[in-house]
Formats: sequence, C-alpha cells, structure tokens
Amino acid sequence: MSVDFKTSETKDNLMHAFAGESQARNRYTFAAQCAKEQKLPVIEAIFTYTANQEKEHAEVFYKHLTQLSGETIHIDGGYPVDISSDISELLRMAQHNEYEEADDVYKAFAEKAKEEGFLEAASSFMLISEVEKIHGDRFGRFADYLEQNKLFVSDVKTGWFCTNCGYVFEGTQAPKSCPACHHDQGYFIRFELSSYESEGTYQPSKK
Repeated sequence: MSVDFKTSETKDNLMHAFAGESQARNRYTFAAQCAKEQKLPVIEAIFTYTANQEKEHAEVFYKHLTQLSGETIHIDGGYPVDISSDISELLRMAQHNEYEEADDVYKAFAEKAKEEGFLEAASSFMLISEVEKIHGDRFGRFADYLEQNKLFVSDVKTGWFCTNCGYVFEGTQAPKSCPACHHDQGYFIRFELSSYESEGTYQPSKK
C-alpha cells in the first residue's frame, strides 16, 4: 500500500520517536547528574553514554521528516516521569522504557511503515529497536549490581579497572581508592565491562 507521507501514520510515528528519544536523552542526563552527586561516576558515565546514543537515534528519526521541513506535526503522546534520588530505581525505570521501545513501540512502528511503503523508516525502527534492547540489558545489569551490593564486589577474584587512569586492581573487591591516581572507588568497574576491553585481555594471577 502506497501512502502519501504527509498524511501517513509513519510521519506521526517518526515524530513520536523523535520526541521520545529526545526526552530519554534528557532523562538520562538528569540521572547522570544524580549519580555524580552520589559519587557514582561509573553509573554517571553509563547514563551519559546512553544519552548520547539516544541523541543519535533522535537524529535518525528526525532526518526521515526532512521533506516536511518548515511544517508542524501535531502529536499526542504519553511520556514517563522518571524522577528519583534512588539510582537503582532510575536504572530500573530506564530499563523498563528501553524494553518497551524495543519489544512493542518500535516494532509496531516498523510494521506500519512497511505497510505504508516507507521501507527506510521501517528499517530504522527495527535496527534501533535492537539497540534499545541492548540499552535495557545494560541498565538492568547495573541495577542488579547495585541491588545485590555487588557494584564493587565480586564473588571471585577479578580485575577492577579505574576509569580515571586505567589502573587494573586484582581482587574480589574494588579498592576504596585507586592506588595509582587516588580517585575513589566509584571510578572502578569490572575490567570485562570497561570500554574497549575484552574479557580475554585480562587474566587474574595465580597467586
């Protein structure tokens, strides 16, 4: 079925997606500030990292609306109010929203775009839905660590990576401060979860 883009549901869905991604970016920026205030720079970095990706998603959806430049698209929608001083709760709320986009919203938008003949928009919805699943998994993983009191504690000896200077500490718990740069424990992350590293590049000593 071929539909005029100007009167299509896909046009509205793209604006919904743009608005949703833009708001998610701000929510995660606010959450990052909350994590910073609670001396959890690693969680701050995770929220900021994801916020930057949401900005890119917003741009992808916005560019699909280029032919309507100069016009105004009116949409009605509901968006979450995710305000809390509890970092774990903020992570769980973010996880929920990301899974909702991945499992329900963007797949439905993709099907409608395909039905209306807008295959490039359909592809964008499907590809970004896959990314949102990754975002949800990431938020959930760190919520688990916080809730289980394992953000800086491991059941087995592992490497702890200082995100400030790169020092790797070996043990079942991240040090209270980095031996190399003296930044506090909040800068440590499990080595295998640090950016640009892989589990295979670190082997605990046999001491």
